[in-house]
Amino acid sequence: MNTRRDEAIALATAVAEDTRGAKADVAVCVPFPHLEAVGAALGGTHVAVGAQDVYWEPQGAFTGEVSVAMLADYCSHVIIGHSERRQFFGETNDWVRRKLEAVLASTLDPILCVGELLEERLAGRMEEVLQRQLHALAGVNLSPRLTVAYEPVWAIGTGETATPEQAQAACAYIRKLLKGLCGQDAARIRIQYGGSVNAANAAALLSQPDIDGALVGGASLKAADFAAIVAAAG
Repeated sequence: MNTRRDEAIALATAVAEDTRGAKADVAVCVPFPHLEAVGAALGGTHVAVGAQDVYWEPQGAFTGEVSVAMLADYCSHVIIGHSERRQFFGETNDWVRRKLEAVLASTLDPILCVGELLEERLAGRMEEVLQRQLHALAGVNLSPRLTVAYEPVWAIGTGETATPEQAQAACAYIRKLLKGLCGQDAARIRIQYGGSVNAANAAALLSQPDIDGALVGGASLKAADFAAIVAAAG
């Protein structure tokens, strides 16, 4: 929940300029009110546009919610199950599953977030949490259009970052779980790391074999910082 309209346009324009020629795929996921303006600003550039949430019902009396069809007019990607949605708004694994099914049935590409709380990490329950979150998707026809973002909640906005080894171990476990859910297609599903990613730690994190990219939070609010992370992905 950052930026006013003009700020969002300026930031997106700077991101497009500063990441020109990037080898990595680049997308910005913006607040609902800015989707049309940012989409217009980024038209014809290499930067894709995404939303930060979606609701699974196609239409109806769900005041305040935004459907897949509504989003499809303005963007190509959408985040599902972000830790803040789970933590602050009570989003359950069942809700996440419903949202994912609705998005996969559309033209939008989903970015699915999973990850454990600090107390779960300290209790040695990281694998248990990831298994529960991903096994809730059993029976969903998972597609290589899916991106899974591992975001340990204890490393989001705290300045704490999982070590490259910790991040790799979690992402490798996610890959293993995905293989159980969708077989060989698991190798084609992107797995990102998200959790206080910045220019200083991006290269070490992105060099890990099971980390295909980054879901960037605070560092994405400064175009130069975000561009440095994109460069590290190349």
